Amino acid sequence: MNYIGSKYKLLPFIRETIIQIVGKENLTQSIFYDAFAGTGIVGRAFKSKVKKVIASDTEFYAYVLNRNYIQNHQPLPLEHLYYLNTLQGKEGFITQNYTLQGSSRNYFSIANGKKIDAIRTEIENLKSKISEDEYYFLLCSLLESADKVANTASVYGAYLKHLKKTAQKPLQIEPANFEINDHEHEVYHGEVETLIHQISGDILYLDPPYNTRQYGSNYHLLNTIACYDIFEPQGKTGLRPNYYRSAFCSKEQAPAMLEKIIAQAQFRYIFLSYNNEGIIPLQKIQQIMQKFGKYEVFTQSYTRFMADKPTERNFKAKATLEYLHFLEKQA
Repeated sequence: MNYIGSKYKLLPFIRETIIQIVGKENLTQSIFYDAFAGTGIVGRAFKSKVKKVIASDTEFYAYVLNRNYIQNHQPLPLEHLYYLNTLQGKEGFITQNYTLQGSSRNYFSIANGKKIDAIRTEIENLKSKISEDEYYFLLCSLLESADKVANTASVYGAYLKHLKKTAQKPLQIEPANFEINDHEHEVYHGEVETLIHQISGDILYLDPPYNTRQYGSNYHLLNTIACYDIFEPQGKTGLRPNYYRSAFCSKEQAPAMLEKIIAQAQFRYIFLSYNNEGIIPLQKIQQIMQKFGKYEVFTQSYTRFMADKPTERNFKAKATLEYLHFLEKQA
């Protein structure tokens, strides 16, 4: 899934830096908390390398993804997934509000909107008959498969006027396969500033939003498919009412929130991913982290995610510098 702030390209840098600092032997006995998990890329990279991964996110679609990719760790049956692919489409909330059949919003083809409605309804019907693990596996599989046929430039802040080629393809659910291992893992839906009081471990990895763009608006339709609740879509793009707004998207609130989380964290090793385009200045982050123990910073240049293809005008802007801040917190 294309995702703003995804650490997919930076995984080798993040993984190798953390292993170098913590040590391979210590890592295998560590509890690793990915506190702004998103699509779960970083937590998944450490799932087989640590004793336990804990992941959390405020967005429900992200909870679904991590509930499957992180917490699921034993094989699951696939017959229900195959069955869902046989369903005929039927008109429902997505068709009525996010396709041209029932609105002016062209997020999905009409056929794919109906298929999403049919499959999402049936997943809910199956909920009482299947395990919780399988429920989130099926829901995660639907989210990722629907995202592949969405008529957007990767985010849901807007839809395209005409259906692009990938959006014209019929929806086919592909299994959201997760890593199998013998360790149990935990996933939470909630704010880090609340969860940090009840979660403790060895390694805390922080990857908060960098700028003023809210994930609740950029990925609102994934939340709507995941929740499948009834509401009055807001505005031209059909936003969910009262979507979550992160303090990390505010220049005024972000520094204080970062310091609050670090001060309350019950972890020895704290890592913070943040780039040179972030709204918290480098010097401010250094000032905050140095209050709590031994501090270092590591850097890596990379090509950041862009929803639009680079042009001569914006080509230079696509390269950025990633900082991996490290704090060994004093007791």
